Amino acid sequence: MKNTTTALPPADDLLVVLIQPRKGWLNFDLAAVYRYRELLYFLIWRDVLIRYKQTAIGVAWVVLQPLLTMVIFTVIFGRLAKLSSDGLPYPVFSFAALLPWNYFSQAISRSGVSLVSNANLISKIYFPRLIVPISGALGPMVDFAVSFAILLVMLAWYGVAPTWWMLALPFFTLLAVVTSVAVSLFLSALNVKYRDVGQAIPFLVQFWMYASPVVYSVTIIPEKWRILYSLNPMVGVIEGFRWALGGKARLDFVTLAVGVVVALLLLLGGLIYFKRTERFFADII
Repeated sequence: MKNTTTALPPADDLLVVLIQPRKGWLNFDLAAVYRYRELLYFLIWRDVLIRYKQTAIGVAWVVLQPLLTMVIFTVIFGRLAKLSSDGLPYPVFSFAALLPWNYFSQAISRSGVSLVSNANLISKIYFPRLIVPISGALGPMVDFAVSFAILLVMLAWYGVAPTWWMLALPFFTLLAVVTSVAVSLFLSALNVKYRDVGQAIPFLVQFWMYASPVVYSVTIIPEKWRILYSLNPMVGVIEGFRWALGGKARLDFVTLAVGVVVALLLLLGGLIYFKRTERFFADII
């Protein structure tokens, strides 16, 4: 039998990939996230497909959930409690708040448990771990887009004319995304070590909703507490949506500025905490 050998390429032609932890508090290696963007797209698309697979009414849930919630809020808080709606029809007032809020609540609910849910993927191959919570936070943008179309129909139905302030909507949407990603980074990393976090997320979402002006106007908050209240970045997001869509609610730019600063600080802190703990994910998860 004739023996055959395969010559290896010269050492200079071998491709060597060295994976090692990065040093420095602010070295987040975001360039690696961009290089693995195809994986990010795949995880987002997989999340959307799985969410509505084998459901009786499919994507109709995207429409029914916010609409039914809006009806309940309108009856209880608009008709019975008669809360102020800043001159807007209460259905528009509440739906304009539910649009960013539903996105935020879905984003942190899914991202908070995303690392544990993808344990098999994380423990087998290398990729930037930041992709997992980011994909969980971006996935609900599909629902957001559908709900936004419903809101436009409601604006036309109630005769709320569009204004130039609608051009500011991408900014408020970006602020909601930044806040969602920032909170998700903390929750997802904590949930790897403490599985209680996954159980606590629904309670956090419920508490956060009532701490945000979803069913009420920020004008009912006493002036002396406004700055403290605006430490919640979702206050600026929700009030910004109402202002941009309705054109009647007054926008407090101090509240918005405080919310932007807090969201950016949360994002920075979330990135630092996530990068400091990710080296242990594969061992613990």
